[in-house]
Amino acid sequence: MSKTLISIVGPTGIGKTALSVKLAEHFKTEIISSDSRQFFKEMTIGTAVPSSEELSSVRHHFIQHISINDTYNVGRFEKEAIVKLEELFKTKDVIIMVGGSGLYSNAVVNGIDDFPDIPKTIREELNLRLKTEGIKVLQSQLKALDTISFNTIAIDNPQRLIRALEICIGTGKPYSSFLSKNRVTRPFKTISIGVKAEREIIYERINRRVDIMVESGLVNEAKSLLPHKYLNALNTVGYKELFKYLEGEWTLEFAISEIKKNTRRFAKRQLTWYRKDESIMWFDYLEDVNQIISYIENKKTSI
Repeated sequence: MSKTLISIVGPTGIGKTALSVKLAEHFKTEIISSDSRQFFKEMTIGTAVPSSEELSSVRHHFIQHISINDTYNVGRFEKEAIVKLEELFKTKDVIIMVGGSGLYSNAVVNGIDDFPDIPKTIREELNLRLKTEGIKVLQSQLKALDTISFNTIAIDNPQRLIRALEICIGTGKPYSSFLSKNRVTRPFKTISIGVKAEREIIYERINRRVDIMVESGLVNEAKSLLPHKYLNALNTVGYKELFKYLEGEWTLEFAISEIKKNTRRFAKRQLTWYRKDESIMWFDYLEDVNQIISYIENKKTSI
């Protein structure tokens, strides 16, 4: 296999986008985004989509390509991403994939996990409990049934939370026990690059990034999306907190502090997810890009 996918991963706000652009420029190639928050046209500031300069310097795919009103999931993304890779590999030997959504990156590299059919009544009951008892009760149940999933999936996302719980309840086995059992064989090699930093630095970068988002108009962006707050795409950090401010439930100062706290928690879950993948080669966020390029060139010839 002469074709190579370079998958860049790491916690939010660490500098993955900037690195992906530098690598794409070096290899004269294009970028596929596997960041599920950046798929939606209406969400720009709160999802930290690449800047106009970054988008113009290198061609990107799967950035703001669908609407918040569209039904979209990891299965559809996997199919579309593989089709796009097949197309790009006709003229490119190397493609860059970048994103903080481990589930979506993993789907492209290893395929979708095969889950057993679960009775619909279990999901219906969980949705009813979500409405009547609240999300924290379901989170506690997942923690008791599957600690690994509790620490790695987006437990603040009701859809992801209920999906994991219905598998646990319906099979009597942890949701995490079904992950990556049926790895597919792709017609390309994958080199996984991780970007890391000390936790204090990650948290400092997250706090500053949120401040910049607010300065750039995040509150107004959230205000424009408030009528659609019930959509699954908007049940995400940066928007759900501001919806509570806009509806008078929280002060702006408290909402911003909650965005920072929840983003830090998200970064922690990302790191937990990636830690289980031994194929990732980690580099410090300040590493000279030439060192990373050298590693990739050597790795390409050895796998």
